[in-house]
Parts: sequence; structure tokens; C-alpha cells
Amino acid sequence: MSVITISRQLGSGGDMIAAHICEQLNYRYFDKEMMVEAAAYVGLGEAEVIDFTEDRYKVQDFISRLLRLRPRTIKEVIFREDQHGVVETLTLRTLDEKDCVSLVRYTVERAYSEGNIVIVGRGGQAILRDKPGVLHVRVIAPEETRFQHLRAVGMSGVSEIKLKIRESDRASAEYLKRFYHIDWNDSELYDLVLNTARIDTASVAEIIIAAVRAIEQKVA
Repeated sequence: MSVITISRQLGSGGDMIAAHICEQLNYRYFDKEMMVEAAAYVGLGEAEVIDFTEDRYKVQDFISRLLRLRPRTIKEVIFREDQHGVVETLTLRTLDEKDCVSLVRYTVERAYSEGNIVIVGRGGQAILRDKPGVLHVRVIAPEETRFQHLRAVGMSGVSEIKLKIRESDRASAEYLKRFYHIDWNDSELYDLVLNTARIDTASVAEIIIAAVRAIEQKVA
């Protein structure tokens, strides 16, 4: 049983690498569907499951950070509540950032208990830090490589792509700092740091797979 967490920079090819690993090892790819499955065990319906990740996080403005305002509302959902098996009422529930992060943490921990899974983002390197059988990977690339990759997959506009890269980096760093108290760039959080500028994504995936097999042999 092994679990792989992948923290990747936007445009570094981390998602392609994760998909390749899942295909080669027959691992599951952690996604919202898995969150819905896990949430059912604690009585939450699909409408209440918000996959609140670095990708969805919006950097707080200066005033919010300065005043430390209450967590921002992510979504308001209406769910049905059974009243003693007789009356069904509709209740409005407000889900804030902390609620959503707690759900992500719970589902990541549950996924770890099942094993054979690849978790991309979502603070996996913090939630599963020091857990046995976990390989923590960071996938990076220079800005120019990331720019070319994003343009190749359909993004347009030089300034727009570069702005997206900077905003994504800033949001990921703040998300992990705020909710998990870690430095996204701290190399000690990772077992492997791989640069896709000179190594293609398929080869990077094979390096990770070799590391996983080494871990499994050691555990065995």
C-alpha cells in the first residue's frame, strides 16, 4: 500500500504526471467523487461537498489579512433534515473556508487509510506528513517552461498567462501557509523535487513509480 502526494506548480505538468502514474500503477486519482464518497460517512450530501483546494483559493486582500476577518463564505447550501422520521425541513447552511478545508483534510486522511491513491494538491504534503507509506513529490518548472505548456493547452495572451502563473503561485503559497502553516517551497516537505524543464512528464512519472516501488520493498 502506497500513497503519493503531488504538489505542482501551474503549468509544470503535474496533473499529467499524476494521471500517468495512476494508469501505470492502477492507483485511484483523488477527486471530488472520492470526497463525495467519504462525506457520506459523516452524513453530508453531495451539495455540501466543496473541493476547496489551492486551485480554488483566492488570495485575501490586504484589509482582510490585516483585520483577520471571519472566514469567507464559500457556499450556501440547502439540505433536507429529517425531524424524527416525520417532518422533513429545508435548512440553509453556510459553508466557510474552514468547513471546506476540514472536509478536504478528512477525505485525504480517509483516502490514505485505503491506500493506492495519488493526491494532487489539497495540502496532502502537510496532512500526511510523516505518515508511513507516503511519497511526497513536488513538481516544478521554470516560468518559460510553464508558459509554453499553458499556451500549448489552449491558454492565450502572453501577459495573461504570466499573470495566471504568478497568481496561482501566490494563492498556493498563501493557502498552505494559512490553513496548514507550512511553506510551500520548503524542500524538506518532499521526498522528491522534480523539474520538468529537462525531463519529460512520462520520464518524471517513471522516476516517481520507481521510488514508490522502492518504498513498498522496504516496507515488505
